[in-house]
Amino acid sequence: MAKDTNLLNPSNKEADETSLRPVALSEFIGQKETLENLHVFIEASKKRTASLDHVLISGPPGLGKTTLATIISKEIGSHITVTSAQTLSKGADLARLLTALGKNDILFIDEIHSLNRNLEEILYPAMEDYKIDILIGEGISAQSVQIPLNLFTLVGATTRTGMLSEPLRNRFGIQLRLDYYSDEDMEKIVNRSARILNIIIHQDATKEIAKRSRKTPRIANHLLKRIKDFADVKSNGEINLEICKLSMEKLGIDDLGLDYMDRQILKCMIERYNGGPVGIKSIAMIVGEEERTIEDSYEAYLVRIGLINRTPSGRVVTKKAFDHLGLISPGYNYENNLLF
Repeated sequence: MAKDTNLLNPSNKEADETSLRPVALSEFIGQKETLENLHVFIEASKKRTASLDHVLISGPPGLGKTTLATIISKEIGSHITVTSAQTLSKGADLARLLTALGKNDILFIDEIHSLNRNLEEILYPAMEDYKIDILIGEGISAQSVQIPLNLFTLVGATTRTGMLSEPLRNRFGIQLRLDYYSDEDMEKIVNRSARILNIIIHQDATKEIAKRSRKTPRIANHLLKRIKDFADVKSNGEINLEICKLSMEKLGIDDLGLDYMDRQILKCMIERYNGGPVGIKSIAMIVGEEERTIEDSYEAYLVRIGLINRTPSGRVVTKKAFDHLGLISPGYNYENNLLF
């Protein structure tokens, strides 16, 4: 199998991915309760002719946080400015963005949990009182100047809600959580993307892609495009179950949607640490991947499907992981069906 460790990493976005994104709440598949609540909040703000409360969108990578922020701006008919916390290093950078916003505009900050604490201090009065205090000059001659802002909505996206400071988190009047998608919703997403890309796909192939997409739309779209490449070269361009399974094998994606790096993480824990417990730093050093990437792009899904447990002592591989890899757990009594 090909050792493509990047295909399922949701941080890798393709240039034409925006063409597959829904542009209205009515087009957004899944997350039903969240969307219903958001619709109410948007309509209520329109009736009050007031700016929408600040919105915090959390959840694993690839579930549609950026897409939802863009949809919010379209639904309220405003302009959106998109940035990320990593690109905001100075107070002047943030102040420039805030002062450029028009009435009811949206400022979207991705990975807002990474925001510098000094920048948070600038956001507090901006979010509450729609003004910012800028320090001009240095030393004893420095003066604080207050600049009024237009009414705006801050939309923050985070994969790590726990890393947000409590004062910042509490200033978001609307807090939304995106969760992994159901297999049924994933099938709808694959079918929708296939229609947009003019791909002919059989229903059983749609189900297979949905099943192996880690319950994540971005990954489903990546897989669909790569499988289409195989269909164009190896077949007549149509995606049937046979070409779908062949493509998955070549890409190294197994029945649970695990890729090469997922299996390396599990094997590292089993072969080096007898299944754990083991710390994330040790895993990262052995597999050659950043701790943050492992936590955000791999571990969250492995925990979700029951292959890894997080304990106070560290990460522990479950019996299900041993079974999936075709290994016998050293702490499992198969005769009495007991894990010890």
